[in-house]
Amino acid sequence: MIGLFLGLYSGELRPFLFSQFSWYTLLMENEPQNLEFLQSSQWRQFQASVGHRTFFLENEGFLASIIEHELPVVGRYLYCPKGPVVELETQSVEREMQNTKLLVQNMERGMQKLIELAKKEKAGWIRIEPENEEMLEMIRNNVEINGNKLKIVRAPHDMQPKELFIVDVSKDSETLLSEMKPKTRYNIKLAQKRGVKIYVTCNMQHKIQDTRYNNQINSNEQISNNQTNQDTKYLPTGQAGKIQNTNLEAFLKLTKEMAQRHGITAHPEDYYRKMIESLPNEMLRIYVAQFEGKIIAANLVLFFGKTATYLHGASGNVSRNVMAPFLLQWQAMLDAKELGCTQYDFGGVSTKLELNTNLRTTNKNSSWSGITDFKLGFSPQTQPIEFPGSYDIIVNSRKYAIYKGLQRAKGFLHNMRK
Repeated sequence: MIGLFLGLYSGELRPFLFSQFSWYTLLMENEPQNLEFLQSSQWRQFQASVGHRTFFLENEGFLASIIEHELPVVGRYLYCPKGPVVELETQSVEREMQNTKLLVQNMERGMQKLIELAKKEKAGWIRIEPENEEMLEMIRNNVEINGNKLKIVRAPHDMQPKELFIVDVSKDSETLLSEMKPKTRYNIKLAQKRGVKIYVTCNMQHKIQDTRYNNQINSNEQISNNQTNQDTKYLPTGQAGKIQNTNLEAFLKLTKEMAQRHGITAHPEDYYRKMIESLPNEMLRIYVAQFEGKIIAANLVLFFGKTATYLHGASGNVSRNVMAPFLLQWQAMLDAKELGCTQYDFGGVSTKLELNTNLRTTNKNSSWSGITDFKLGFSPQTQPIEFPGSYDIIVNSRKYAIYKGLQRAKGFLHNMRK
């Protein structure tokens, strides 16, 4: 497939390019379960809307979607989220040796272009997120300028979680429920019994689908997909816009409440507004939980390829005992199944490996322990997927040394204030 379309491209770096025909996009139309939305044109478009310059590099078997960041004092660096991506046309056993050689060649050529871009844009370093340790080592051993290998070091912090919790939702809903922790299943039913209602809005070509989920427990206390979609309607643009705006404002308010409650810093409001405005059609949905006429919890869920991804969630300070977040996640999982998704990505977790077992459980020493407990409850036998984390390819050693010094000073001040 790759070779068929090579003639369409020059392999040049193109800022703000949202190619509809890249080899990666074409490949993933046939295998969408492997598509990473952080490497997509839609995500670059959103990043551009919040003020970042973006670049897209495509070469034979190599793709890098790049976001430029600028910091005080040290200036620019380039960030390749969940990338770069290196692919082959065939993975047959008979051609394993040849494929490995081709993989290295594709990676070398692509990385050279990426480094050239960094030098041209006067970036001090390139932050990458290899898919696995093997890819990281391949990059370490083959990235160089003028015969000199570049230094690749662990980034001071990870841009994306090192562990992702992704649940297989291709199973029937009864099986998914049976595989949950009893407490999670109980909390879903409790939210329903208390009368929590779930609503979802999403952009649909200048209209908004407003769906009300009237989930009730049947006589056998089974929660099934048949109990949803009891009130779906397509509203005129004006009225639909009001509903979406109401749900968005509720989400922003709840986000602020939750950030204050936990002492964390949330994204600026404009970040979420731009996300809603720039991501197309049904790609992003706002789920809200209503109790006694008030919205008490809300989630943003992204649907892309064969994966639904829980991006952001927020809950208020009132009515927390009705367990609305559990029902919100369950409804999004059911919707993912209905839309043909095979995976539901709960996002980041923090776990530890249990002694004498291959199972990972919540790391109780982590600040993420509460949210990890919550997520793992939906499928305790599912093991998180681990990634190497964020690494920096140093292009300008002077700039990077200043950056590391500022990071150490920032960490010292943070510890002093504790």
